[in-house]
Amino acid sequence: MSEKSNIGLIGLAVMGENLVLNMESNGFSVSVFNRTVNRVEAFLKGRGSGKKIRGSKSIAEFCAQLETPRKIMMLVKAGAAVDDLIEQILPYLDEGDIIIDGGNSYYKDTIRRTAYVEKKGFLYLGAGVSGGEEGALKGPSVMPGGSEAAWLIMKPILQKISAKTESGDPCCDWVSRDGSGHFVKMIHNGIEYGDMQMICEVYQMMKVGLKLTNRQMADHFSAWNQRELDSYLIEITSDILGYESEAGEAVVDSILDVAGQKGTGKWTAVSALDYGQPLTLIGEAVFARFLSSLKDERSKASKILSGPKVDGSKFNSAEMIDNLEKALYASKIVSYAQGYQLMDTVAKEHNWTINKGSIALMWRGGCIIRSVFLGKIKEAFDRDPSLSNLLLDPFFKKALEDAQEGWRNVIITATELGIAMPAISAALNYYDGYRTERLPANLLQAQRDYFGAHTYERIDSPRGEFFHTNWTGRGGDTAAGTYSA
Repeated sequence: MSEKSNIGLIGLAVMGENLVLNMESNGFSVSVFNRTVNRVEAFLKGRGSGKKIRGSKSIAEFCAQLETPRKIMMLVKAGAAVDDLIEQILPYLDEGDIIIDGGNSYYKDTIRRTAYVEKKGFLYLGAGVSGGEEGALKGPSVMPGGSEAAWLIMKPILQKISAKTESGDPCCDWVSRDGSGHFVKMIHNGIEYGDMQMICEVYQMMKVGLKLTNRQMADHFSAWNQRELDSYLIEITSDILGYESEAGEAVVDSILDVAGQKGTGKWTAVSALDYGQPLTLIGEAVFARFLSSLKDERSKASKILSGPKVDGSKFNSAEMIDNLEKALYASKIVSYAQGYQLMDTVAKEHNWTINKGSIALMWRGGCIIRSVFLGKIKEAFDRDPSLSNLLLDPFFKKALEDAQEGWRNVIITATELGIAMPAISAALNYYDGYRTERLPANLLQAQRDYFGAHTYERIDSPRGEFFHTNWTGRGGDTAAGTYSA
């Protein structure tokens, strides 16, 4: 091993440990540190044994092991732990050294940290990393943003350890300045929430509505994975539904129906509210997890509240299975369309130059939402880089037209059966709302003007010119002076 390590990594949890092995297998020597030092020793005696990996017992020793400019990747819990670790590292850095946050940090924190570290003469990258344990080991999707000078140094390493598309392109490319990389990772995770929720809604319809067996469901998901829905999440859903323990138990059936979350989906929904973007599908996916957590209340409510008494087995047909596939595919298109709209809005707000086609390429491999479908998104933005909404692209417009009848039929059937489909329903509602030239917001704005003199615009006057009506004859001519809710 050379005298100095090419790169250092702090945080030997699942992702960190596997990324170290990934780096080493790609020809890089790595130094490692962990707050709990005995983890370092255990790793070096175990999976890291005999490899170009150095351990260290302190931050000072760790930093001294690295070649310059030092390249230090942190994989620790988002929040205060990242700030604390940065403060521990800074005293041992020289000008031009690089700190990389590879965790799930909130993008506004990364904006702040980039400015702080750069002010001290160092470089900072916020790199979203997706792919879970297997991706970290074999090649994840990496979304770097921050100090551009740091990207030029880190590019050979990050692109080499990242996943590759079928054509060999790395699933890693420059996003833009400061918090852009972590922002794109946040959008990725929000879309992931939506994809998982929609799959679960289809599963519930199959199991409770159509009375299919786990084996039948696994076969359907497996078949779908050979067509437009070809993706990692569809693939693992088939595997999960077909998995049995040694005792012949269907493990999925014994899992409590309470979903956990780490907050990145919620961040996406909150950002949508902050920036006035209708991310309805992802919002419903987050709320569905919240609803699942009310297990005791739901158990009580199930014995009190009634629903339709319909024999769902009568809907069990090849046509319904085909409709479910169409509904899932159409809703997936809407989910990405919404995610990209938020991405575009926030990028403009922060003056980030983001290549939307490149983002799709980064998600083609390694990450949780990887799918063949993403290639079509890249093609859409290659055709029209200024495309305002994916639904307007000719390919996706036709796909939605082809799926529409089956999509609507699924929602109708779910309503008849009393089966909740919040995300898939939200997708269809967004589609119908987006394609409607005149929404009932004129009445809503009249209501606001009636009770609060909030004013309104008229269809026969230029945009930006506001009016107020004295609806009751008792009010005055003074408007509220604001058009905000």
